[in-house]
Amino acid sequence: MIRLITILCLFTTLASCKIETKEQNTQTETFSKAKKELTVAEKIAQAHGIGNWKNVNKIDFTFNVDRNDSHFERSWSWQPKNNQVIASTESDSIVVFNRSKIDSTTIELDRGFINDKYWLLAPFQLVWDENTTISNPIKEIAPITKTELNKITLTYGNKGGYTPGDAYDIYFDKDYIIREWVFREGNVETPSMITTFENYDDFNGIKIAKDHKMSDGHFNLYFSSIRVKTD
Repeated sequence: MIRLITILCLFTTLASCKIETKEQNTQTETFSKAKKELTVAEKIAQAHGIGNWKNVNKIDFTFNVDRNDSHFERSWSWQPKNNQVIASTESDSIVVFNRSKIDSTTIELDRGFINDKYWLLAPFQLVWDENTTISNPIKEIAPITKTELNKITLTYGNKGGYTPGDAYDIYFDKDYIIREWVFREGNVETPSMITTFENYDDFNGIKIAKDHKMSDGHFNLYFSSIRVKTD
């Protein structure tokens, strides 16, 4: 932690004191600029609107998966400030639970919520999640679009969470917007899933990719009924 040492004004003239004060201000500004230097993960989160997250009271969304002719969906209403979640399933059952009080009756629902929220807010998870490592960015050809993008790898520790040890290769453009990712279960070399991040929309300052498609054209994980309520 940078500690600023107060310089005592030892000179008796006002002019001398003003000179020292100016020097102190210059040093403070220099230190402040250094402290504000963002990591790549923070730049990605900022580009997707994490600076506006503090204003979010509630976020509603429906998680959908279309694979060939099959369809799956489930809906969520989340109040992040008190961690209350309302789950709605295809069977029209509604369950209310709080993420601070997960038990055997709600753990499977919580698993589903964590998965769906992760897809929805992946750029924010880069800075929210603990016990992770993030590689330095490199330039690489993205697997689906075949364009050169920036790439980082997010790796989770082997303990904690619902899926420890997983890894994500995240491809983002010059504006730090995520365009594709590769999910590798257990951090194996072979990809478990590769999808796009596309059809972005802005919801009260939160930028969300509504579609995640595979290259074969038969899979789309997408979000509908997104509503972000702010202060």
